[in-house]
Amino acid sequence: MCGSSVLLSAMTIKEAQQQVDLWINTIGVRYFNELTNTAILMEEVGEVARIMARVYGEQSSKESDLQKSLPDEMADVLFVLICLANQTGIDLEEALKQNLLKKTNRDAQRHQNNQKLKG
Repeated sequence: MCGSSVLLSAMTIKEAQQQVDLWINTIGVRYFNELTNTAILMEEVGEVARIMARVYGEQSSKESDLQKSLPDEMADVLFVLICLANQTGIDLEEALKQNLLKKTNRDAQRHQNNQKLKG
């Protein structure tokens, strides 16, 4: 790959998809199939959940848990999600824009009127 400076600079979601694709095709050899990547995504989400339960929840940590990094585990989730988007032809940047538009239209007053969120 052409230098780590590209990976260290700010990037759009579209650029992130391109960088992951470049990494997969140069260092990773090829994409795992979609089903394998879905299973890996679930595994990575579980690792985030494990940290959250121990840092922000009531579960106590084991010695091996202390080596885990929440930012790194979240980045693992994002990496595999980007892989799946690339494999299935999804433009995540556009999908996120459309999803935010959907939520804005659907929930324009819903959260403002939610008594559980006040106080």
